[in-house]
Amino acid sequence: MLKDSFRQCRAALQNGGVEAADFEALCLLRHVTGCGRAELIAHGDAPVTAEQAALLHSLTQKRLTRYPLQYLLGEWEFMGISLCVGEGVLIPRDDTEVCARLCLDHLKGKPHARAVDLCAGSGAIALALEMLAGADVTAVELSDKAFSFLQKNIKRNSCRVKAVQDDIFTCHAAFADGSLDLIVSNPPYIPQGELACLQDEVQFEPKAALDGGIDGMDFYRAIVRDWTPKLQKGGAMVLELGENQAEPVKELLRKQRMTGIRTEMDFGGCERAVIAIR
Repeated sequence: MLKDSFRQCRAALQNGGVEAADFEALCLLRHVTGCGRAELIAHGDAPVTAEQAALLHSLTQKRLTRYPLQYLLGEWEFMGISLCVGEGVLIPRDDTEVCARLCLDHLKGKPHARAVDLCAGSGAIALALEMLAGADVTAVELSDKAFSFLQKNIKRNSCRVKAVQDDIFTCHAAFADGSLDLIVSNPPYIPQGELACLQDEVQFEPKAALDGGIDGMDFYRAIVRDWTPKLQKGGAMVLELGENQAEPVKELLRKQRMTGIRTEMDFGGCERAVIAIR
């Protein structure tokens, strides 16, 4: 029965030390059977097939290895947008909404503004800018696997985002100076020495999307140095930040004579994003 399958999954996750076991068990049950909380309450005695029970058990056991829930489901939501995710692409996180909302605020009243999303990954930010602000967005991603997910998500959501597979350290040459209204990036920013200390689930995510170099600042330095000239006057650069990176990133922006520099906090009280105006 549905309720028995749910309880067994939840109990296994709880015993395995998985936080939010109730939520995750419900996600897995919905993924396998198509039944969510409402169906569980109204039709808890409905039968579960042997195949469904076996699949739910298999997914539960894999989750207990700390394999990410999002990868098991094959999709995740970001700002109301459904995105395909899986091995090889960074999982969209709630904290990144701070970065996206700074962009959306800047783009208010500017339909068809030209924007570029650097290190775009699954396309979470790029799709949000196109779907929620009507911007003309170019999403740049180097990784083969991540680029494949980016393309899938553009098609999945019937977006006009232009996907470009290229290296942000060099492809700035293809963009004209003063041509962009917005540059946004959630770049790799974890210092190399801290990668091994990240939570177990993060160890399954692509290291290339996390590794920001010795001090975590490699991508910030390149983006601020090479991409700032691509902004038109009044254009904005928005960057997601790692812990304790607000001040050094703001200093990079000041050296480029950017103005209106300010940061926004995430839900945990960390300075998670910075915006600066050219």
